[in-house]
Amino acid sequence: MIFLTIIFSSLFLTPANANPTGELRILTSMPRTFFEPFAQAFEDLYPEVSVVVLNKNTNAAVAEIVRGNPRSFDVFWASSSEAFAVLNSQGAFLEYGDELKTRLPGQSNLAAFFPFALSSIGWTQNQASSLPRPYQWEDLLNPIYAEKIGMAAPSRSGSTHMFVERFLQVRGWEEGWAYLLELSGNLSTITSRSFGVIDGVIKQRFDIGITLDFLAQSRRENGLLFSYGRPLMVMPAQIGLLNGGNSSETAARFVEMVLSNQGQNLLLIPQISRVPIIEELRDASPEISGKINNALQLSWQPYNALLARDRYWSVNAIFDEFITFQLPKRKSLWQRVRELEAKNGAEYALQIAEIKRLLVQMPINEAAAQDPMLNDDLTRITALAAPTDFQRVILTEWTKQASELLEQADEILSLLENGSNNGQ
Repeated sequence: MIFLTIIFSSLFLTPANANPTGELRILTSMPRTFFEPFAQAFEDLYPEVSVVVLNKNTNAAVAEIVRGNPRSFDVFWASSSEAFAVLNSQGAFLEYGDELKTRLPGQSNLAAFFPFALSSIGWTQNQASSLPRPYQWEDLLNPIYAEKIGMAAPSRSGSTHMFVERFLQVRGWEEGWAYLLELSGNLSTITSRSFGVIDGVIKQRFDIGITLDFLAQSRRENGLLFSYGRPLMVMPAQIGLLNGGNSSETAARFVEMVLSNQGQNLLLIPQISRVPIIEELRDASPEISGKINNALQLSWQPYNALLARDRYWSVNAIFDEFITFQLPKRKSLWQRVRELEAKNGAEYALQIAEIKRLLVQMPINEAAAQDPMLNDDLTRITALAAPTDFQRVILTEWTKQASELLEQADEILSLLENGSNNGQ
């Protein structure tokens, strides 16, 4: 079994046959603790196969595949539903033909990618934390959590992109961004990978991390507690057979194993702790999936991966321009307005309300964010790639809009702070 984190040299693979040999190349955003048991189980089934796994964040993986899958990966494996929708729109997956329909039934698309587990977004907290445990999303906006929350950048984390989209879909465009912009006032940091959020909570660099369920539940031995946000939005994690691979038959066998009872049971081992797609296995493992099964009986709604696909680049770029790149300024402004409110809240109620309005305002409308010229470029579909000329113009405008709103809030705050100090 071979694990890679950066790059491997091109190899010529032998054709697949009834007893597959050679290499199976998998591109995944999953952590090693997740994919290693599957790779080992497959190599045990087919000793002549070497499973080669490259771990990349979801957006970087999507960017590589839409560039034509130059390193001939056979399988793409990730939690992000919209990543599969984006790749499917670019013809990245094998056709779901009659043979695959017989071997891997149940797919409703015409392309060969398949749900293998369920996921949902929430937050994790170290049980050693002295802070009260939040029970709903609004709790995370409480000033007691200032500098206590960590999350990843959606432009570098597929699971965080789903978190951002969750709010935009559940609350609507304007209210969803208003929540995220206010949440930024309580952030300690924005990490480059979703794994960094979990590590930060474990090492108590911050108390609370926004994350997918399995990333926290697989680290329970480190003292992590996980809570689902409501209304619950359930997203299928998926696995797909890529065009441009050299071992399509071996890849199909690997997917068969992942979807079989053998593979689905691997999801239940403590180091993985994922919710199987097979309902009978979920019901048989209340320790792993009891919370999500209970939540499914309450309020929940489907995740619109196609909508997320249509504004994939824009949502990532907007988050970076308005939050990631402005985070120190935003945190400072929220701290100052809270201090002023505590000191002179009654006297400056109208002005403080105007400052908060500026801090949570999203000047970009939803229709503009879904402009195909922003989101449909084959090789610049993620915010990590160099922007097109049109994207560059739009980014400049968005940077200007974000800065102007913060400058207006700062100007009002400074006047009020000076007046408050002069009145002492």
